Amino acid sequence: MGPPWFYGHLDARFTVVSYADLECPFCQAYFPILRQWIDTHPEVNWQWHHLPLAFHEPAATQGARLAECAGEVRGHTAFWQTIAWVYQHTRSDGQGVPSEVPIPGLTPELQACLDSTRPDAAIQTQATEASQAGVVATPTLRLIDNHTGTDLLLPAGPIEGDALLSAIDLLMAMASETAEESATTTSEMPADVVGDMPR
Repeated sequence: MGPPWFYGHLDARFTVVSYADLECPFCQAYFPILRQWIDTHPEVNWQWHHLPLAFHEPAATQGARLAECAGEVRGHTAFWQTIAWVYQHTRSDGQGVPSEVPIPGLTPELQACLDSTRPDAAIQTQATEASQAGVVATPTLRLIDNHTGTDLLLPAGPIEGDALLSAIDLLMAMASETAEESATTTSEMPADVVGDMPR
């Protein structure tokens, strides 16, 4: 058990990887929308990818550490519940959760994790991977076809459900067109496929 953390059916054909910052107000607003969309599309699951932005520190990493430790101590459900809790309670934009707000389920085991450096490795690894992939803004989504390994990096910003379905169609078309090529090709989705979105 541990990262990467998945929401939805583990055997889903497609995975949406969300690069997110727990202090990002756009991520905060998008989280329940994406969760609801995943709930109604069993062919797609969701993988969380931490990307704490420098101008939201230290609160962004503090939130990520809490989520990682909740997952370590109590599993996948607790991880996602903690992400939702942070978004519900943070003042966002780097202001964090007010210190007087009690952390739910703060057991000695959870506190021991928070006092350790264990969650830092996963967060740093994910942030480095995002940077190496050219992802610098949150929220950013990557759509992966788990049957072929083909993936599509979507433009930064909240992506509406219809645009996600269009991206899935595009990914399936790409997979059939490039079946003879390497299954690890990464492409960027043309902006005109997605349409206008807030940045």
